[in-house]
Amino acid sequence: MTILETTLRVAAIGVIATLILDIFNLARAKFANVPSLNFALVGRWVLWMPKGKFLHQTILDSPAMRFEAIVGWTIHYAIGIAFAACLLPFPGRWLETVTVIPSLIVGIGGVVAPFFIMQPSFGFGFAASKMPAPWTARQRSVVSHFVFGLGLYCAGSVVAQF
Repeated sequence: MTILETTLRVAAIGVIATLILDIFNLARAKFANVPSLNFALVGRWVLWMPKGKFLHQTILDSPAMRFEAIVGWTIHYAIGIAFAACLLPFPGRWLETVTVIPSLIVGIGGVVAPFFIMQPSFGFGFAASKMPAPWTARQRSVVSHFVFGLGLYCAGSVVAQF
């Protein structure tokens, strides 16, 4: 497999897995009344970085930035692709022999990013410790990352057919 083929496969897997996660979160919001992360906040966080602001008292109180929703959604999908690339070093040439365990390891392991980078930077504390219901927020994050891991497996299984 060439570098270009590998890159295209990883990008497709990341986009499809992220789309599966987004569909799950839409369904969860509609049928279980569980709000999803507002990805404009991710964009706001990233757009404040060039101005030297990496940590927020709370991202909700930081002034909105132009194009934050577009930037946030783009970053969301780019992160999905980056996590898909994390499957490449797994033994057994994961792209050719897709298995569920590495997919779940990457998916669930990805919860480290929001717990220890994003949530503290947003002013929500480590692992949502400053949120009104931190254990609920943690559980929702773990479930979302589990679904993303399943999405990686499903997407990888489809892409491997081509």
